[in-house]
Amino acid sequence: MNRDIADIRKNYSLETLDETNIAGSAMEQFTIWWEDAVKSEIDEVNAMTLATATPDGKPSARIVLLKDYDERGFVFYTNYKSNKGHALDANPHAALNFFWKELERQIRIEGIAEKVSGPESDEYFFSRPAGSRIGAWASPQSSVIQNREMLDENVAKYSKQFGDEIPRPEHWGGFRIKPVIIEFWQGRSNRLHDRIRYTLIEKNKWKIERLAP
Repeated sequence: MNRDIADIRKNYSLETLDETNIAGSAMEQFTIWWEDAVKSEIDEVNAMTLATATPDGKPSARIVLLKDYDERGFVFYTNYKSNKGHALDANPHAALNFFWKELERQIRIEGIAEKVSGPESDEYFFSRPAGSRIGAWASPQSSVIQNREMLDENVAKYSKQFGDEIPRPEHWGGFRIKPVIIEFWQGRSNRLHDRIRYTLIEKNKWKIERLAP
């Protein structure tokens, strides 16, 4: 065993999480913690791990950025032809994970992915800087490419083609993860962490349970 790794540990002691002071809705509780995280000025506060799986169960995970959320779920944007796009088309079951170490908090989300509407994707796409909009055209995301120069050539090509009027590619848009389980984890001392799980029973109604750490 590598003792340098095995000896790395931190004792969590900032907050507690108790059934007597949580919201009745998982999305309301998420908003409370989200606002705490934003106020704490955490770097890349909207970074979240997205886990997908192929129909035969092969998992894959990567960091994506939360761009919107409401009662319907959590939204991020991507190239639909990317590995994660193909994975979610084939198997819409997905998981998200936020870890805000500054607050000693973690949120685990399990749900079903669906594509957001075209108008929703348009609204976000046209809010992006021009360089990012060109990038959506220039990069065949997840595909093998020969070299970096290919990307530079594509940027020049599409910049010339579109000028200031850069449309949204049909292969680019949003996914919404509709939650069915959301678990809130608050670090506590001696690894006896607080874990509260919300399970969706029906629309906007959640079963709340405490889990052993």
